[in-house]
Amino acid sequence: MLVATLPASAQAPATPAASAAAVDAPAAAAAPATAPANGAKKNGDVENPYGLEALWRGSDNIARGVLVLLAIMSVGSWYIMITKLLEQSKMHRHARTMDEKFWGAQSVSAGAGALEKNSAYRFIAESGVQATTDHGGLKSHIPMNEWIPMSITSAVDRVHATTQGGLAFLATVGSTSPFVGLFGTVWGIYHALTAIGISGQASIDKVAGPVGEALIMTAIGLAVAIPAVLGYNWLARRNKAVMDEVREFSDELNAVILGSAGKAA
Repeated sequence: MLVATLPASAQAPATPAASAAAVDAPAAAAAPATAPANGAKKNGDVENPYGLEALWRGSDNIARGVLVLLAIMSVGSWYIMITKLLEQSKMHRHARTMDEKFWGAQSVSAGAGALEKNSAYRFIAESGVQATTDHGGLKSHIPMNEWIPMSITSAVDRVHATTQGGLAFLATVGSTSPFVGLFGTVWGIYHALTAIGISGQASIDKVAGPVGEALIMTAIGLAVAIPAVLGYNWLARRNKAVMDEVREFSDELNAVILGSAGKAA
């Protein structure tokens, strides 16, 4: 009985320790496996091997010059669109002021003085007034009924040239920026394939990244061109409405000055 009891009593204390070790062993084995996975996910969220930043770092001077040129085109287009929109809104406001103050004046000179100093309508009215007094020398050979319309038409043409300022830039950007972006894409792909050929690694991860970055330039070119084209068409249509009001005013002003026998004062 003593011999049979001693092994049993000797084995009894070892059982809890063995079970605890067996429980801790899987947890300890699982902990190292989980940590690298979390660390890899965290690193993947922080660092992106592709994108605009990688494109800029990996590009040469020609590709960087294309990106800078597209950025200048975009900034210039938005600046022109905003300034032209403000200018057209101001001319619409001047048209309302002209309707309220000019035609109720006693004379053309008084009506012109009641308008804003930077108003296109004031400039045209003052040009008509000046035409009635500046009719000497060789100009005196031109009949008054032809000289006054010529002067007013010349003033209207100057106003029209002012309203057209900047639209040529928008048209240029809208028509050329896609090709500038395409040139950057072609050059970037050439540059990427050359580097891949030199390294001798043609796996999908080595090819897709640089080529995809080069294609970003085409997307940037389209992103610059589309607002420029839409802005050009929109501003051109608004310019037409503005100039219709200006030409209507000039025709009425010409009739008033000629109806008063050239006396605009």
